[in-house]
Amino acid sequence: MPDIAYIAIAFGAYLLGSIPFGFLVARVKGIDIRSVGSGNIGATNAMRVLGKPAGIFVLLMDVLKGYIACGLLPPLIFNALAPHYSGLYVFFQNEPVELQTRLTVLAGICAVLGHNYTCWLKFKGGKGIATTAGVYLALAPWAVLVALIVFILALLLTRYVSVASISAAVALPVAVWVMTPHNLLLGVVSTALGLMAIYKHKSNIQRLRAGTENRLGKKPAGQGGAK
Repeated sequence: MPDIAYIAIAFGAYLLGSIPFGFLVARVKGIDIRSVGSGNIGATNAMRVLGKPAGIFVLLMDVLKGYIACGLLPPLIFNALAPHYSGLYVFFQNEPVELQTRLTVLAGICAVLGHNYTCWLKFKGGKGIATTAGVYLALAPWAVLVALIVFILALLLTRYVSVASISAAVALPVAVWVMTPHNLLLGVVSTALGLMAIYKHKSNIQRLRAGTENRLGKKPAGQGGAK
């Protein structure tokens, strides 16, 4: 049963993560968010283009889908499949910790990949910061708190959302390694997701070097955004 559970959880988490809330909210307002601001579907661009209420809603939904995909979806799918293979209703929590960890981490990876490379928008999506935060609220909430503090401090010091996001992407895996030193799988995956988040900010890094990146509170001059 674990083999089919891996496949089902990976597929379900990807589909949940792939819901492009920024794109959908903008569509309701008659805007294609991919053609305005930074062209990114994440919360930062949504906030700049659609306003704070819409941007906050997108942010919360992107966080929530990461949390649900990682924290709630694996046991739901596992328990739904169990009767077909064992004839009994097997609770996810009764399974070995190693199996639970592998399934939840897999779900987290797929949720972030779904957000970053959504199948609904020709595999072009956001940058994964909010969705990764939701995933780690389920996996390592104290590490998220550390990353959030780093994000806020970097934002206050630089006024660049992109710098704050990149700083958080570095801080999260460091916090995971320090707080869960014996969980090699989680540490490696956290590092990989952090590197992917930084890679997804490559255009922001280029604009920072060129001095054309938008600071918080300023209207985008055709580009900007960080999530």
